[in-house]
Amino acid sequence: MHLNFSKSIFSFSFLAAVILTSCQSGNGKNQSNVILADIPVLDLQPKSIEVPKTYVADLQAVQFVEVRAKVEGFVDKIYVDEGQTVKKGQPLFQLTSNEFNEMVNSANAKLMQARAEAKSTALEVERLKILVDKKIISPSELELARAKNSVSQSAILETEALLKNAQTGLSYTTIRAPFDGIVDRIPYKTGSLVTAGDLLTNITDISEVFAYYKVTENEYLKYMRDRLESKKMSALEEDEVVSLILSDGQTYQYSGKLETMEADFEKGTGSIAFRVRFPNPDKLIKHGASGKIQMDNTLENIFLIPQKSTFEIQDYSYVYILDKDNKVRVRSFVPLQRYGVYYISDSFEPGDKIIFEGIQQLKDGMEIIPMRVSEKEAYDTLVNAF
Repeated sequence: MHLNFSKSIFSFSFLAAVILTSCQSGNGKNQSNVILADIPVLDLQPKSIEVPKTYVADLQAVQFVEVRAKVEGFVDKIYVDEGQTVKKGQPLFQLTSNEFNEMVNSANAKLMQARAEAKSTALEVERLKILVDKKIISPSELELARAKNSVSQSAILETEALLKNAQTGLSYTTIRAPFDGIVDRIPYKTGSLVTAGDLLTNITDISEVFAYYKVTENEYLKYMRDRLESKKMSALEEDEVVSLILSDGQTYQYSGKLETMEADFEKGTGSIAFRVRFPNPDKLIKHGASGKIQMDNTLENIFLIPQKSTFEIQDYSYVYILDKDNKVRVRSFVPLQRYGVYYISDSFEPGDKIIFEGIQQLKDGMEIIPMRVSEKEAYDTLVNAF
């Protein structure tokens, strides 16, 4: 007999049951003796399926740097705009530099003076050396001149250090991009006074992005054991790719590669974070965006239970099981998760028969005349119902 789930057939079956019930009630028989005919029954067989599993992910730029002022000064010029793409070394801001220019000039002057004094003392040493050789003066005067020359050489080193520090301070008044990236918000405008440490902007490199997601300790152990069993001893699978679901629910067009994981479990939650790298050539993903990592998870020896074959009582899920005497028995089960129009469960045995449709008519212990339903017929019926 071919499967036909039209309303007319179920109406006919239900009407036949009502007539049979009325006849039996008129003969004084109990209602539990009612036999319903052509009740669809589905045989359960274990399966292995790939179920996508999602994890909440934190998306970060491959490079993210806070650009801060190193010296105090007024913002003299702003060379870039918010959202602008910049190159490494490109000027971003110019702070007032008059004070540092004066420091550089002063250090240069002191250095020139120190070098002149050093040259003078060096000449004095040479002059006295000739006189000592001719025994005109005592050697002690030559030693004194040499000591003065050493002091003047030290003065050169000191003033060179002062000049270098002044030049470094002057260079800090021009703030440059540390790498190729995008300029973030600019809180200070031209004329604003900034002090050392004030945040001028952020630079982000989003040519690639990192997605961090956390897994439980049990998931981590399963992952690592699976790798050990398959003799893949490297830290992580180089060709292992994962998908990214963006906040609008659409799948990101580029796949990512699982790269590494944190060293320790997070206290309190007992989770550990994995890192996935995604290409971002279109700059679609921004730093700080949200999404979900999607990975395929293989479930073996599980059973697919049609949702329409189940009912719930006080947060417990039930189905009707058909026994060898064609009587239905209420059976509780634990759904592991939803899978389309099915529940996934491991609470059954191969060959168990469940009532596929018409459970509203049934009671525990009721006898029926079953009508076998194939898996394909059941699936087609479930899909067509939507």
